[in-house]
Amino acid sequence: MSTGGRVAEGAVGRGLSPGVLAWAAGAGCLHAWSLAVPGLGQPVWGLQLVALGWLVDRLRGVSTPDADQAPAGWVRAAARGALLAWVFATSALAATFWWLFISMHVYGGLAAPLAVAAVGALAGGLALYYALAGAVVSVCFWRFPGMKWSGAALIFAAAWTLAELARGRLLTGFPWGAGGYAHVDGPLAGYAPWLGVYGMGALAAVVATLLAGAIRAGRGGGVGTAVRLLAGVAAVALLPMASPAFTRSAGEMSVALLQGNIEQGEKFEPARGIVDALQWYGERLRDSRASLVVAPETALPLLPEQLPPGYFDALERRFAEGEQAALIGLPLGNPVEGYTNSALGLAPGRAQPYRYDKHHLVPFGEFIPPMFRWFVDLMHIPLGDFRRGPLQASAFEWEGQRLAPNICYEDLFGEELAVRFARADAAPTALVNLSNIAWFGDTVALAQHLQISRLRALELERPMLRATNTGVTAVIDHRGRVQAMLEPLTRGVLEARFDGRVGRTPYARWVAAWGLWPLALVCFGVLLAVALWSRRPRGVA
Repeated sequence: MSTGGRVAEGAVGRGLSPGVLAWAAGAGCLHAWSLAVPGLGQPVWGLQLVALGWLVDRLRGVSTPDADQAPAGWVRAAARGALLAWVFATSALAATFWWLFISMHVYGGLAAPLAVAAVGALAGGLALYYALAGAVVSVCFWRFPGMKWSGAALIFAAAWTLAELARGRLLTGFPWGAGGYAHVDGPLAGYAPWLGVYGMGALAAVVATLLAGAIRAGRGGGVGTAVRLLAGVAAVALLPMASPAFTRSAGEMSVALLQGNIEQGEKFEPARGIVDALQWYGERLRDSRASLVVAPETALPLLPEQLPPGYFDALERRFAEGEQAALIGLPLGNPVEGYTNSALGLAPGRAQPYRYDKHHLVPFGEFIPPMFRWFVDLMHIPLGDFRRGPLQASAFEWEGQRLAPNICYEDLFGEELAVRFARADAAPTALVNLSNIAWFGDTVALAQHLQISRLRALELERPMLRATNTGVTAVIDHRGRVQAMLEPLTRGVLEARFDGRVGRTPYARWVAAWGLWPLALVCFGVLLAVALWSRRPRGVA
C-alpha cells in the first residue's frame, strides 16, 4: 500500500465464501459481547472496535471494482455488502438479546424450536437496516476505489448510524445493544453529554475505520498514513477530556431501593408470589426510614381494588405525614378507561397520589401489534393490553428533588427521557427506573440493562436510581458510576444517598428541542455529499 492510504489498495478478495460469512458471524458476536461480556457483565469497548474494524475492512474488500460496469458492478457490490452486513448484524443482535428465548419458552410455554425461530426472525428482521447500510457503503467504495480512509470513516459511520437510528425508532423501536453502550467506561464516554449513545456509536464507527486503515497502511509500508490515521484516533479519544461539567448539585437525599426477588414463574400466582410480594414489600415500605423508598415495577402485582381490604389505605396513611415518601410500581386502571403499567408516589401533603403511567410499551408484553395475535396465542404469558401514558410526564416532587420515573426498558430511549428536560426550571433532578426483568432469568440481560442506565445518567448528568425485582438494583451517579448495588437474584434493601442535579447537558437541550433529527440529518448530509460527488469522473475521491 502506498502512503496515500486509499481504500482499494491492498484489497483482499472480493468473494463471500462460507468462511467469510462465518467470520462475519463471529465478529457480530464480538460486537454483542462488547456491551457486557457473558460471565463478567462488564463492557469491553475494544471488542466492538475490532468487530466494526473487521466489517468495514471486509466491506472494502468485497467492493473492489472489477471488469463490471454500471449498473452490473454497483448492483453486485451492493448485494455483497448487504449480505455481509446482514450476517454480521443478525449475529450481533441474536447474541445480544438471545435471552428473549427464556421469556417465550420457559415462561411463555412456546416450543423451544419456535422460540429459537422467533429470536432469529427478530434479529434477522432488524438486521435488514444494517444490510441497507452495508449496501450503501459498498456502493460508495465501488464508486470511489481511491477513497481515503478518512472519507471511508465518514461514510461508514453515517450509514451505520442511520441503521442504528432506524432500529431504535421505527415500528416502536428496539435499540437494545446500540453500539455506544460498549463505551460507557471508555474514552468515548465523554461525548455522552454532547452527542448521546447514537453519537458515541457514530464516533466508534469512525475510530474503528481509522484503526482498520492504519493496520492496512502499516502492513503495506505506508507508515506515514498509519501515523496520520492513528493521530486521528487519538484526537477523537482525547477531545472529550476537556469537557466541562454541565450540572451542579441540588442537594442529597437518602433512598431505600427494594429488591423482592420474586421468581417470575410465581410472581402472579395468588397462593405464592402475590402473597409473598404483598407481605414483603408491605413490611419494607412500612419500616423504611429513608427519605425516599422505591418498590420496583409491579411490586404490588394487583390493581388497588384487588388488594386485601385496607392494604393500600394503610400505605397511604403511612406516608401521609412525617418526612418520608414512596414510589411504588403497580398496575392501574379499569375495563372502561383501560389499564396502565404505573408508579404511584405517596408523600405528606399530597391530596392525591402522584401517578406516572408508562409511555413506551413493550410489544407482545404490554400491547399486541397488529396481525400478531396468532403469535401471542401460541404462548401462555399473562400479557396485558395496556394504555400508553403521556410522553411529557410531570416529576414527583419531594424535599427539593424532582424525581422522574421510568418503567422497565423505558430507560433505553434516552431521546424520550430528554423530553422532560425541555424546561430548565422543571427538569428532573434525578431519574428513577422501576424494572422487572425476571422474565429473562439469570442472564447477561441484567448487566446489559445496568450499562444502559449508566449511559442515561451520563447523557443527562443525572443520578439514576434503579429498583428492580431481581437485579440489578443500584444507585448510579451523574457520571455514570455505580455508587452502590445489591447482589442480583437476592432479596434485600439497598440503602444509600444520591446527589440530585440541576442544569442541562447539550444533549438534553438539543434532543428535547428537536429529537434525534439533527444527528440523522448530519448522516444524511454526509451520504448526500457523496452522492453529489459521485457525478465526478469515476475513480476520483
